[in-house]
This record gives sequence, C-alpha cells and structure tokens, in this order.
Amino acid sequence: MKDFLQQCFGAAESAAVLPEAKRGRLADLLGTFCRAKVHPASITLLRRSLIFLCTKDEVKRLGIASSAAGLIDEPEGPEDQLLLEGVRVRMRTVQTTARSAAWLREILPYLNARPLGLKRSAGFGDRLGLATPGHVRAVRKTNLAPIFAQQSVRENERTGRSPQEVLDDAMWGAFQEGWIDGFGADADHLKNAEHVSAFAAAGYSFFTIDPGEYVDNDASQVPAPILEQKLQALPWGELETTSLDLQRTLAEKPIDLGLLKATFTREDIRRAAAKYGKAVAHTVRMYRHLEQVTAGRPFEFEMSVDETDSPTTLAEHVYIASELKRLKVKCVSLAPRYVGAFEKGVDYIGGLAEFESCFAEHVAVAKAYGPYKLSLHSGSDKFSIYPIAARLAGDLVHLKTAGTSYLEALRAIGQCNPRLFREIFGFAVERYPTDRASYHVSAEIARMPDAAALNDEELPGLLEDFHAREVLHVTYGSVLNEARFRARFFESLRRHEDDYTRIVEAHFDRHLSRFQ
Repeated sequence: MKDFLQQCFGAAESAAVLPEAKRGRLADLLGTFCRAKVHPASITLLRRSLIFLCTKDEVKRLGIASSAAGLIDEPEGPEDQLLLEGVRVRMRTVQTTARSAAWLREILPYLNARPLGLKRSAGFGDRLGLATPGHVRAVRKTNLAPIFAQQSVRENERTGRSPQEVLDDAMWGAFQEGWIDGFGADADHLKNAEHVSAFAAAGYSFFTIDPGEYVDNDASQVPAPILEQKLQALPWGELETTSLDLQRTLAEKPIDLGLLKATFTREDIRRAAAKYGKAVAHTVRMYRHLEQVTAGRPFEFEMSVDETDSPTTLAEHVYIASELKRLKVKCVSLAPRYVGAFEKGVDYIGGLAEFESCFAEHVAVAKAYGPYKLSLHSGSDKFSIYPIAARLAGDLVHLKTAGTSYLEALRAIGQCNPRLFREIFGFAVERYPTDRASYHVSAEIARMPDAAALNDEELPGLLEDFHAREVLHVTYGSVLNEARFRARFFESLRRHEDDYTRIVEAHFDRHLSRFQ
C-alpha cells in the first residue's frame, strides 16, 4: 500500500478512478484518519490528490487528501497533516454544499449534466435526494444512458426542494458510486418561461415542456361549426402558416412513414390542428426562450402531452411532429398520450395488443420526422410494456420513473422502522381523497389490506398491493411536509442507507432488465 500511495501522490494530473482491488483498503485507511466512513467507489485520483465522499454521523462530507499545494487549498475547512503509510499528506473534509458541489463539477467535468443523444435512456426521479446510489448500481448492469436528476416543478413544490438541490443531490450520489460515464438532468413538466429559466440556470441538460393546458381535448368530437371556430382561434401568426396551407401539406396524399404509409383527410388534419395547435405554439415559445437562456450551451428538448384526456392518434402525432420540424424545434424525445392508462406506481392498464399496435405507429412517426425518442411518462412499474417498447423502438425510447423510488423508501422504512411506517400509512389513507386530485389514479381505500391486521414483517408487502401503492404514491408531499414524520423519515433512511440502496438497486434491476 505504501508504494501504491506514493504513486497516487506522485505526478497524476488527469482524473482517474482507482482500481477496485485497492479501494477498500484505501477507504479504511482514509476513514481512520478522518474518523468517517469513506465510500470506496468515490475515491478519485487527481493532481497528486485523492478526492472522496465520506459519511460521518449520517452526514455526507467531501474529503481531499493531498501531498502538495493546489486542490486542497481551494475548499474552505479545517486541515489535518498526517502520515498515510509513511507518506506525508494534508487532509480536510468539507460540507456537501452547493458551493462544494460546484467546485467538484469544475475539477471533475464528467459530473456536469450533459446531453445524452439518441441512445436508449432512462430517467430516475428522486424525490428524497437519497436514491441515486441505487440507481447507479442498477444502470451499471445495462447499456442505458441515465438521467439521474429528474424532477418537475410540482414535485419540487411538494418536497420543498429547488432545482439546484435536486441536481446537486444526484451529482453527489453519482460521485459516491464512482460514475464517470456521464448523465443527464431533466427539468420535467415545465409549463412557463420562468420555470425554464430557473432550471437552465441550475445547469440542467434536458427540458420537458408540458403544454397540456393548451390541448383542446374536445376538438376531435365537436360539430363542424364549432370546429371552424376553434380553428379560427388558433395563433396562426405564431404558427407561421394557415389552415389551408396545413391541409395542402398533410391531407389527401400518401405520407411515407417507413414500413407504414398513411393518408389523412382534410377533416383529420383540421381536427388535429384544433386539438394541438395552441400546444404547438406554446412549445415553440418555450423552445425559443430556452435557446436564449442557455446562450449556446447544448441542451435536449422534449414535448409532452401525456397528461391529457384523450389518446394521441396517428394523424395528431404526424401533425405535431411535422409542425415542430417545420418551425425548427429539435426534439430529442416526445411523449404522446398513449392508449390505455399509465397510473402512478402500478403496471399498465389496458390491452397489450392494442398498445403494441398504436406504439408501432408512434415509432414510425418518430423515425420519419426525427428521429427522436418516444418517452414513457409515469413509466414506473409498467413491466408488461417494457419489452414491447424496447423491441419496437430500439434505441428510440426513453423511460421516466419517479415515485417508485419513494415507494422503495417506504419499503425500507417498513423493514427498519415498522412503527413509523404504520403512522405514515394511516396518515396517507387520510390524505388520499385530497392528494389524488392532481393525479390519474383509481385506487380505492376500501379495497386495501387492513394494515392493523398485519404483523411487522408483513408490512412491506403492502407495497405489492395495487390500491396501497397508489395511496402511498400520491401522498408523498403531505407525508414529507408533516413535521411529525419528516425528521424521522430521513433519519431512518440515512441510518439504513446501505439497505435502502440495495432495495432501490433490486427494484430497478426489475425495471431495466425488461427495458433492455
């Protein structure tokens, strides 16, 4: 070890992850001197210094051990001088703040969020800021491109977190596990320019625009006179076209979609425009604003209409894709409203044959007008459709998960703190009638198992019940903002961090093995 340390504190300039065989011994050695648990995979060699993440009293800290001036002089904090196996070094640990996170990203550029391109990918929403190590371990077994920071404004409001905190938490988790292969950061379901600016300033690389409130779900069914009024009310100036030009472009002629050839009537295109025209205009506005606030920094863009009432038809998808392309909006992915139901935290509800048929049509459009990826929102636990999506879309598919990592946190609490789990479960049942209002869920409290009739060992089994899962899923904001739960909740997870990481890893092994 002495010879190895002398090599480490020699002339190394570029960042290097240490050999796995050496990490454990070195982590023990560093941990002895900084009186903390050093996470072995985080130990990184750079410019005659070892940089690492450690946990002391269940609080994470950034550590630096160096044999020379330079890196160690940049973060502020108390310093120790010591001998490591006969090698004289300086060591300090500092708090994991936004400032130290920015410093770490500066010296280790692979910890900055970046675009991922047209590679099959998965997003891992983490409402707690503690799940990324488990996500990393699961992704390592795949060839997927990961988005480790993924959060919507709605989720941030309910959890009391900022875009910067979400991004920093994901970065610390990636650093802890020694992830050097790059990751994205998704500003999810953005609805206005103010929110776009906030996430861009924090350094996000992927922006999902949700124009759902501009989608006119009635347009596909209204009588002709009402349809004409809706068309006249569209912002044709912003769309830089006319109703007649649109019909000449897309109606009454074959459209080549690769293996699929489609012909749409003028009525099809008129109704598609009436339904999605204002949504397209809003999306274009948000794209132009994003170009301004990123000031040339590369970014990826997604349009999402998944949280709307009626499925996106083939004609409607062609309308959206052709208009965005004409207006020079470059999408890396698009989330139509698919057939069936994508409820939170449970498997797909609907006929698999119908989903496969419709998804194949969406794939054809994505290839013809992009290529871009099809995005599966509310994608957590949709095990039955993962193989279908992967087989039909190839690399052109993106999976979004979020609340399922919170549910796995509850599983961990059910195992390590059954009393707290029972309290949370009872509170969630009380809150469900109110909290379900902003979600597409169908759970019924009357059909849930009786938690009082279960012994402690059986409590995690509630996470396998359809109704209990949805009740616990949509009440996360109320639980995390309840004073009697919040501190105990995080204390339990931090105290049992290794258990929670293993549970998350196993859960996402189930997801990603099917998604490949």
